[in-house]
Amino acid sequence: MILQVQMITILLMFTAGLALGAMFDVFRILFERFRLPKWAMPIVDIVYWIVATILVFRLLLGSNEGQVRMFVFIGLCLGVLLYYPLFSKWTIRTVYFLIRTVHGLVRFLNKTIHILVIKPVKGLYRLVIIILGFLMAIAIFLYKIMIQLFYPFWKVLLWLTGPIWRRLKLPSWISSLWKNILHWFKK
Repeated sequence: MILQVQMITILLMFTAGLALGAMFDVFRILFERFRLPKWAMPIVDIVYWIVATILVFRLLLGSNEGQVRMFVFIGLCLGVLLYYPLFSKWTIRTVYFLIRTVHGLVRFLNKTIHILVIKPVKGLYRLVIIILGFLMAIAIFLYKIMIQLFYPFWKVLLWLTGPIWRRLKLPSWISSLWKNILHWFKK
């Protein structure tokens, strides 16, 4: 392996060490922030190491065809060791800032949807219920007035047509329908 490839590989591994440190901080903060149960910690660790392994070997395949040498581990260790004193606090602050920003954005969108969609729909629903209730009250009121106004005419009509109906022999379903109508008007 030529010196140029070794330098590129060690630089990539140094960068990968920085990335692994940042990823570790992000995983730790997310685990803490979302208050995952303790039994999930090994699962998070396994996911971290799978992602870290894929990252390192993908970089190795691209730089020196996947050859693992001592300087690969030196580059990774240097990257991780320099990450914690130089970049860890900045990364933690940035991740917390991003979490607060996303949380604020979600709250803003939630309130916006509530104000622009849910409240108008509820208000429209209440308005429709009030209008329908008002129309129903008017209809019942008019119905009662009409019944009271036409009741004398109905009695006269029954008195006039009574002899005709008694002489007619109607089918039973018509007579039962007529009795139901009469019963309805007697209420």
